[in-house]
Amino acid sequence: MKSLLPAALLAALAAPAFGQSNVSPVNNFSWSENCGWMNWRDAGSPPASQGAHVGATFLSGFIWCENIGWINLGDGTPANGTHYANTTGADFGVNIDAPTGELSGMAWGENVGWINLAGGGMAGASTAARITLTQPRRLLGYAWGENVGWINLDDAVHYVGINTCSGDFNMDGLLNSQDFFDFLTAFFASAPSADFNHDATINSQDFFDFLNAFFAGCP
Repeated sequence: MKSLLPAALLAALAAPAFGQSNVSPVNNFSWSENCGWMNWRDAGSPPASQGAHVGATFLSGFIWCENIGWINLGDGTPANGTHYANTTGADFGVNIDAPTGELSGMAWGENVGWINLAGGGMAGASTAARITLTQPRRLLGYAWGENVGWINLDDAVHYVGINTCSGDFNMDGLLNSQDFFDFLTAFFASAPSADFNHDATINSQDFFDFLNAFFAGCP
């Protein structure tokens, strides 16, 4: 990943496309022995305007760490529109695997270098950084930083919760017709994300379960 460094510094100067953080205001901290407490929500002015945002297929925004400063999860504009390539510093960030919720890709800390959200070769299936697919949604597992070691997302008390309702299919923080159209697109393409009830089968029950969630609205 050393080849990413010059481009990453240039990319940091570009105008970001961060959205309002959808991290829970109550559960918004993770812990790392070397990073200290990591606040995933409150970056920006006003607070949370540049904090971590969890979308349908990628993350964006900043984490503030008491010992090491800012960590950049991605600028919210992957080149292909769905996943960061992580081959150059101009298109880096953290991706979400739709069928499993597992995280991959790279975050960047100016003071600590690259952080591998897939954990590299040291992470097993049971410890992989991931997002739960059912409510309440939260981060689990561990990420690995070459200069800071393990980042713990797995604590039962201090964890990062995600404020989404199940009808917000594209996880943009809004419940609207775009969620309906995005679900239909995924459903007719038999995309893994269309398995709405997570029973490993895409069928009419997923369609009905999505409709129930959609018309139930968001709190």
